This record gives sequence, structure tokens and C-alpha cells, in this order.
Amino acid sequence: MGCIFVLHWFEIDAICFKNFKMIRPGNITWIWTLIFCGIFAIADAQEKLQAEEIIWHVKAIHPKGNTMDVKAFNENGDRFDVKAIEDAEQSYIMEVRAIVNGRGVPVKVLVSEEENKPLAGIDDNGNTYVLKAITTDGKYLPVKGVRKSGYIIHVKAVNEDGSFYGVKALSTAGKLRDVKGVKMYDKQLEETLNGVPVHAHVVALPQIQ
Repeated sequence: MGCIFVLHWFEIDAICFKNFKMIRPGNITWIWTLIFCGIFAIADAQEKLQAEEIIWHVKAIHPKGNTMDVKAFNENGDRFDVKAIEDAEQSYIMEVRAIVNGRGVPVKVLVSEEENKPLAGIDDNGNTYVLKAITTDGKYLPVKGVRKSGYIIHVKAVNEDGSFYGVKALSTAGKLRDVKGVKMYDKQLEETLNGVPVHAHVVALPQIQ
């Protein structure tokens, strides 16, 4: 975002400079003009950055080929969308977020003594939103980190019979990315986020052939 801001600052500065030439240095108006242009440049850069974010849908994939919505649930059972966000600066690693009341909260693999570890969104207050896949007949399947390969945690929807369904990010153009947990440290506790122990970060990565 820093690079975008600098570029836009120069764009706005060039426009404002035309007005500066008509303002006498002793006039206090030029100070307010500078402030206005700075605020305008920041707002313009933020709007363009947000506009360049691309939303990918997070789905579980049944072996027969049909997709299942993946949602985040609070303790009251309210459901929220789960998306992967492709930002303007890079698209290789996309953060997975739960969209809670219009705001994206990061999704993490939580610390657990269970072999299959739960995934949940974590908001600023430490509230958690547990991820589940919804089958075509309305059943809820927990989404878990099921197996570790090095610093990668494989993320699956877990069926009642113990079978696993892959979890993917899908673009509107039909592209696929694998949803994975990623660790930076080789230990159980990766970090504590707003009071919640985190085992791994959740991202969407290009598929490895």
C-alpha cells in the first residue's frame, strides 16, 4: 500500500501544484490546501486499493464434484461468509477471512489437543467463529486442520464417516486455490491473537501439481 500511496501522492501533488502557483506564500490558505491534498491522496489511494481487492469464495469439494458452502458460525449459530482475499500487491498468498458484520476477521487453525484441529475466525474482542461446510442436505461438517506436512497444515471438511473433503478457494473465473494452514514456527503455539491461542495461519495457495 505504501507504494500505491506514494504514486497517488505525486499524482495529486501535480494537480495541486497548479493551484499553488496562484496562491501567495504569505497566505495561510496554502497550508490548508496542502492538508486537503494530503487527505485526498490518502483517501484516493485507499479507495483504489480496496477496489483492486478480488474476492474468492471458499468451498468444500465433494468427490462427486459438487461444492459445499463454507461458513463461519458464532456461539449463537449465526452464520457468516468465508472468503479468500487477493490484494492489489500480490496474489500468491491470499489471506482467508470470515466476513463478520461487513468486516473481515482472520481465520486461524486453533491450538487443540485433538488430532484434527478446528478452524475459526477471531475478531478484535477474541470472539471465535468456527468454520463448517454445509452439505446439500443441510448437514454441518466441521472444517479442520487434519495433517501436517512440514510447515503446512492440510485443511479438510470432515464427514461423519471420517472421510475428508478438500477445501478450496474459487474465483469468479473458475480458478482454484488450496486452502491451507501455514506455520512460521515448529511448535504448537504459533501466536496468541486477541487472547486466543493460534496453531497456524490460514491462507489460499496455488495448487501444486
